[in-house]
Amino acid sequence: MTANSFVFKPHGKHLIAGEWIGGGAVFANAPATGHTDEFQIGTPAQVDAACAAAEDAFWSYGYTPRAERAKFLDTIADEIEARAEAITEIGSRESGLPTARLQGERGRTTGQLRLFADHIRKGDYLDRRVDSAQPDRAPAPRPEIRMMQRPIGPIAVFGASNFPLAFSTAGGDTAAALAAGCPVVVKGHSAHPGTGEIIAEAIHAAIKTCGVHPGVFSLIQGGKRDVGQALVQHPLIKAVGFTGSLGGGRALFDLCAQRPEPIPFFGELGSVNPMFVLDAAAKARGASIGEGWAGSLTMGAGQFCTNPGIAVVRKGADGDAFVAAAKGALEQAPEQVMLTDGIAQAYHDGKARFTGRNAVRCLLDSVSEGRAVRPDLFETDADTYLQDHALGEEVFGPLGLVVRVSSDDDMRALAKGFEGQLTATIHMDDEDAGEARALLPILERKAGRVLVNGFPTGVEVCDAMVHGGPYPASTNFGATSVGTLAIRRFLRPVSYQNVPTSVLPDDLGDVS
Repeated sequence: MTANSFVFKPHGKHLIAGEWIGGGAVFANAPATGHTDEFQIGTPAQVDAACAAAEDAFWSYGYTPRAERAKFLDTIADEIEARAEAITEIGSRESGLPTARLQGERGRTTGQLRLFADHIRKGDYLDRRVDSAQPDRAPAPRPEIRMMQRPIGPIAVFGASNFPLAFSTAGGDTAAALAAGCPVVVKGHSAHPGTGEIIAEAIHAAIKTCGVHPGVFSLIQGGKRDVGQALVQHPLIKAVGFTGSLGGGRALFDLCAQRPEPIPFFGELGSVNPMFVLDAAAKARGASIGEGWAGSLTMGAGQFCTNPGIAVVRKGADGDAFVAAAKGALEQAPEQVMLTDGIAQAYHDGKARFTGRNAVRCLLDSVSEGRAVRPDLFETDADTYLQDHALGEEVFGPLGLVVRVSSDDDMRALAKGFEGQLTATIHMDDEDAGEARALLPILERKAGRVLVNGFPTGVEVCDAMVHGGPYPASTNFGATSVGTLAIRRFLRPVSYQNVPTSVLPDDLGDVS
């Protein structure tokens, strides 16, 4: 079947262990176009059925050869591509995102699946280690000990509001878990249930093509909080992948910690992603950096977790030029539609935190109503920022805050005052190398990714990428939700002592 021939009409059901299940209360999605569809509201009982099926699937899927899992991931990617135009159509209808954005995100989604397929074929992720036996060692002999990473069991994944494809049903969390050998139960996001459903159909088709246990993947649509609570507290779930708000993520994190068997919660929660413009760079090209910042700040209506919401620049003429250029570019930015009514309201509420503070100067106050927004720009100084915690809270949308500093010492003190971040950016020229070296140790303690002379929106999916950081950027600073290292979240090391080769897992028996 080609991408042009696939016809999709949502049926609004859950996919549980290979069966489309309906027959319950419904909710209507609220797409930007006004056309609505009805979808089933998930229940704790359906969560229980999906988790039981995932556990049953683990006993076969968790021990399949890597080549078979890789083929399964590639087949999911093929099935998504076969539905390309239908995915774009319903994705645009639900989210209001432009066609080009959804096409790019679909490509990223299939690319992630294929990247993990290649990754597990190579086998390096297993981190296989062998300490040979030393029977003659004194005073005591040493046994043979082998070690390898093993899958942990069923994983819960929460779809993200702002990425209906790349961070949702078959997104990075799902791809990494399936690559590791872990079945997945997805809680779909109510902002894009139809998009979740068509992706679930693609995964279902791949399951049938590859002969995989149907319990390896289930999709339960959202609608009520009890579904998410039941999922993270289910005793068969062994870890959770989440991308969303700080408040919602922290609540689920606490539930995971309070279980009789606590489990890891890999939450990517929020970040203001500060950007530091050093002196020589500001003098040489401050205006162009300001224009670039405006473009990054407004990309996707500012609804990226890597949105650079804060720019730090010196007081004085060079800093003024940066601010003026950023303001001019933001004034020309078109009106954009936010993903949901709730996200838009949160943006308006976040903006109100700034307009109500005397020590914060409004540089650009755009008139926005409902889901249609234009960017806003504010300015303050380092002392004010450090004394007012609310200024460091993420505003999810196209709002920028410029923090002016008087010296290099002020800039470093400000950097130390930031909470954990996904990214931190330095704009520098060669003459700024000394100050950049002084900033780098601070920023690497604060962020999972440090950039130079770039903008953080746009996360490359590759081996070296880290998309995470100290809390509140994420709940586990040693993990990433993007890149091949993401697979390690769903594995744990197991040592095998004096286990005969005939009994060892195939991937470990032939390693010397």
